[in-house]
Amino acid sequence: MSAPQTPPPRYETVEIDHPSGTVLLRTAASCYVLRLDTAAGTVRHIHWGAPLPLADAARLPDWADHDNSFAGRLDGVEEYPVEGGARFGTPALEVRFADGSSPVEPQVEGVRIVDEGHLAVSLRDRARPLAWELHYRVPPGADVIERWTELTHTAGPDAPALLVLRCASAHWPMPPRHAWRLSSVHGGWSSESRLERSVPAVGETTLTSRRGHTGHHANPWVMLDPGHTGEEYGEVWATALATSGSWRLTIQRTAAGRVGVVASRGHEGVGVSLEPGQRHRTPVSVAAYATGGFGGASRAFHTYVRRHVLPHPHETRPVLYNSWEATSFEVSEENQRALARRAAALGAELFVVDDGWFAGRDDDRSGLGDWTPHRRRFPRGLRPLADEVHGLGMAFGLWVEPEMVNADSDLYRRHPDWVLHLPDRSPTELRHQLVLDFSRQDVTDWAYGRLRELVDANDVDFLKWDFNRSFTEAGVHAGGRDARRVYVEHAEGLNRLLDRLRADVPHLRVESCAGGGGRIDLSILRRTDQVWTSDNTDAVDRLTIHHGFSQVYPAAVMSAWVTDSPNPLTGRKVPLRFRFHCAMAGVLGIGGDLTRWTPEETHEAERLVTLYKDIRDLVQHGHQYRLLAPGDGPLTAVQYADAEAERVVVFLWRPTTSFTSAHPPLRLRGLDATAGYRDEDTGAQWSGATLTGFGLPLPDMPPGDCSSAVVRLRRHD
Repeated sequence: MSAPQTPPPRYETVEIDHPSGTVLLRTAASCYVLRLDTAAGTVRHIHWGAPLPLADAARLPDWADHDNSFAGRLDGVEEYPVEGGARFGTPALEVRFADGSSPVEPQVEGVRIVDEGHLAVSLRDRARPLAWELHYRVPPGADVIERWTELTHTAGPDAPALLVLRCASAHWPMPPRHAWRLSSVHGGWSSESRLERSVPAVGETTLTSRRGHTGHHANPWVMLDPGHTGEEYGEVWATALATSGSWRLTIQRTAAGRVGVVASRGHEGVGVSLEPGQRHRTPVSVAAYATGGFGGASRAFHTYVRRHVLPHPHETRPVLYNSWEATSFEVSEENQRALARRAAALGAELFVVDDGWFAGRDDDRSGLGDWTPHRRRFPRGLRPLADEVHGLGMAFGLWVEPEMVNADSDLYRRHPDWVLHLPDRSPTELRHQLVLDFSRQDVTDWAYGRLRELVDANDVDFLKWDFNRSFTEAGVHAGGRDARRVYVEHAEGLNRLLDRLRADVPHLRVESCAGGGGRIDLSILRRTDQVWTSDNTDAVDRLTIHHGFSQVYPAAVMSAWVTDSPNPLTGRKVPLRFRFHCAMAGVLGIGGDLTRWTPEETHEAERLVTLYKDIRDLVQHGHQYRLLAPGDGPLTAVQYADAEAERVVVFLWRPTTSFTSAHPPLRLRGLDATAGYRDEDTGAQWSGATLTGFGLPLPDMPPGDCSSAVVRLRRHD
């Protein structure tokens, strides 16, 4: 199924005033201005915010010209600061030349429009064999700017290599404001995406992953605001980095009040050797300016992800059933058939067999890497089960973890050299497994062949692609002074593998998982269809996780399951209705042991699956409004509306009950004030002006803790 699409607006995205060297990039609701200073060999940042006419932008003063200090006068005002000269802030470009020195002396070569909405500024070192291009792109109809950098070693073939210590995708300078506040997420396994807002320190604040993957503990995005912005009002500057390996975001705040964000892949000490003639391209960094508060910034990113990142953005994600919590490692053809029949009766559209289906996999100590069916559990192979699942009207999916291997596996016994390791270091096993080196072409070729055989032989429609541990003792097989580049090149190998697999098997859909939400970013979303948000399926905890997740990523990719009560992780008892309502605010999945559900629970689940199918186009393709955040009061509420505000769905959750005065009406967002709206369940009618100005009277909710409700509104004449 597909959602209807509204054509994006048209406008001139790149304008240049050649006499002043001023360049203006225009998005749907903002503009970004820079200025080429050929005499000083630098590109100055001028403005990022509200739309301006080019004539005015060309006359705007340069902030650096008004700095009373000499030392550090360029800090925070350059588009792409290098290490060298009177620059003492965080460099975007840092190299080591063959003689061991590092200063770079930039010279501006020029600016060119590559194609519609795509600008490139060329620079080079005045005397040494190094050139770089700063790329800016406004995707059609988007309210974001993409940036990346391309670095070239320009010497002849006999010259020595350069060591690139840091080549950032972008430096995003902020405009002058009296105060700043930083928003980001933190957490850990089963507690991902905990939103935090704080005042950035004078100096440098670095968010990073040294794990070889995006990480549970942080995510590569930040938002900055002047300190008083709210959910639906005020200015926000947001930036994210599209990388699935190690990464760094450095927020610099100078004593002079300048603030900027340097976004780069790799962490400290991860360098890349650049040979003569070789070109290095960074990942893309994406940024948005919004005047509609944090909600406005989030919706700009959600629209961008749906239109320009996801491989199949218009598809509606199916209702999924996953067998993990029902059978754990005790998977068999018989119990999977029984679960599949029950899942189909509930209305599930995709059945996924989780861990335990493959050779030697009796627990988590063995079998990873041996991707053939477990002979005792599936004596006839997987195809008979796949055929039955398809016969029940569902797609068929499998859990895989292609980047990992157990020491107790045939693959490891054949290829112990394929794992990330250093010869004189003791290997660290996490979850009893080691990491295969996906920076090696022979390893990814093996993985492609094995996965292709598995998918083709069993008519697999969906892969839940897991990644359950971080890197340790990691270095590329060939060694060398840039051996730690595997912290970024492993992810590049993964990208090539996924791109190849998706191109050759176009019907295949993939969910990214990494022990929960350990690999969620704009790069993996370009190659997958949804992400597993967290291993924590407790519906109350998930409200907080979903809130942080939604700051950048849309509900269309947020996989959320209904599991059993008490919750297997927290022990919390939560009604089935509340569990469903929480999961229905994303991509609905079911993960409980259906053989233990009562007839009453089964009937209620069938009704709620039917309800979800009625509203999921709104959830997955609509605009999201976070009406009440978790922890801000007794209620949490989220609204979804289609592009024309013809139809609206509102979710309300009350995790705990206390004696208090009545909650005020819930003020909705994004409606047509002149239109009328009818409650599809009660028949009550209200004007859009009343629903946004006065508010929606709260619906009846069951008494007690963990109470919830869903309200559906439809526009009428």
